Amino acid sequence: MVRAAPSDALPWSRSASVLHRLRRWPVVPVVILGFFIAIALVADWITPYSPYATALSNRLVPPFWEEGGTLAHLLGTDRLGRDILSRIIYGARVSLVAGLAAVAVGGTVGTILGLLSGYFGRWVDGIIMRATDAMLSLPIILIALLFAVTLGPSFGNLILVLVLVMWARFARLVRGEVLSWKEREFVALARVAGCSTLRILCRHIFPNVVNPLMVLATLQIGWVIIVESAL
Repeated sequence: MVRAAPSDALPWSRSASVLHRLRRWPVVPVVILGFFIAIALVADWITPYSPYATALSNRLVPPFWEEGGTLAHLLGTDRLGRDILSRIIYGARVSLVAGLAAVAVGGTVGTILGLLSGYFGRWVDGIIMRATDAMLSLPIILIALLFAVTLGPSFGNLILVLVLVMWARFARLVRGEVLSWKEREFVALARVAGCSTLRILCRHIFPNVVNPLMVLATLQIGWVIIVESAL
């Protein structure tokens, strides 16, 4: 049997080692994420130029490490002479706000529908899940573009479009979790004790759904930022 040379496995070993260390010290990615969020929040005070200021005399300046670049524009300028670094920092703010707002609203809507669908079942589950299946079967980017063109360009419409195309993911996840928890003994005892449906959902079932819900929410923020950039 021919064995692979040790050098062939070295890049994979290094990648696995880095991932293992990040899992052991999750504070590292948290610090990196917090750094970029902080930069986006204080963009007004740290950007050297306005992201909208044009200077045709400085158009298409290359980054400072290339020939012809300058430290005055670290990442260069675009066709209208606008500073690229300033535009990236301001753009990060828009992307973060859009991602967080869309996930918060879409996650709330999807969670409520998922709780109702999983707990009540029958025709409630049928209606909500058919709408969920319809949304998940459609090409998300195409639907988002269609809604964006129909509603018009504005930040509020952008959030609405993102919510419309992402609530189904949360509804499907929460419904599955509710189905697995509503038959547990502590939920049955809560019913026997006379607890209302709202109390059972909020006090006994929803806390057990939070962990997978938070995992999905963190994944969806990155996905929403990608969709937002396409719009």
